[in-house]
Amino acid sequence: MIWLIVLLAIVLAVVLLLVALYNRLVRLRNRAENAWAQVEVQLKRRWDLIPNLVETVKGYAAHERETFQAVTEARTRAQQAQTPAETAQAEGILGAALGRLLAVAEAYPELQADENFRQLQTELAETENRVAVSRQVYNDAVLTFNNAIQTFPGLVFAGPFGFTAREFFEVDEEAQREVPRVDFAPS
Repeated sequence: MIWLIVLLAIVLAVVLLLVALYNRLVRLRNRAENAWAQVEVQLKRRWDLIPNLVETVKGYAAHERETFQAVTEARTRAQQAQTPAETAQAEGILGAALGRLLAVAEAYPELQADENFRQLQTELAETENRVAVSRQVYNDAVLTFNNAIQTFPGLVFAGPFGFTAREFFEVDEEAQREVPRVDFAPS
C-alpha cells in the first residue's frame, strides 16, 4: 500500500512538473508574440509618418522623383512583409531609402527651416528609437523562449506540445549604415 502511495505521489509530481513546464512555455510564447505586436505598432507609426515626410520634401525638391518612388516602394514592401525575417529585410531597405530622402532634404535650406519638416523629422527620429527598443524587447523575448524550448527539460516536451523556435528580428545593419548618395548634376 505504501508503494502505491509513493508511486501515485511520483506520478502526481511528474504531472505537476509537466503542467508547470507547459504553462511556462505558453507564457514565454505569448510574451514573444506580444513583443512582436509592439514592434509592428512602432513600424506602423513609422510607415504612417513617411507619406507626410515625402510630401513635405516633394514640395521643395520636386525633381527628386526617383528618391520619392524608392521610399514609397520600400514602405509598401515593408508593410507587406509577413515574417520577422522578411520585415527585417524590408525595413533595412526602407531605412536606406529614408536616409537618401533625408540627404536630399539637407540640400534645401528652406526645407530645413520648415517647421512641419522639422517636426516630422523629430517624430521620425523618436519613432526610430521606439522601433529599436521594441526590436530589442522582441529579440530578448524570443531568446528566452528559444532557450526554454532548446534546453532540458523543455527540449524533451516542446516538440510534442507544438512549440517551435521563433525568428529574431535582425535588420541588415550594413544596409542601414550605407551612406546616402545625392547627385544634383544635370542628367
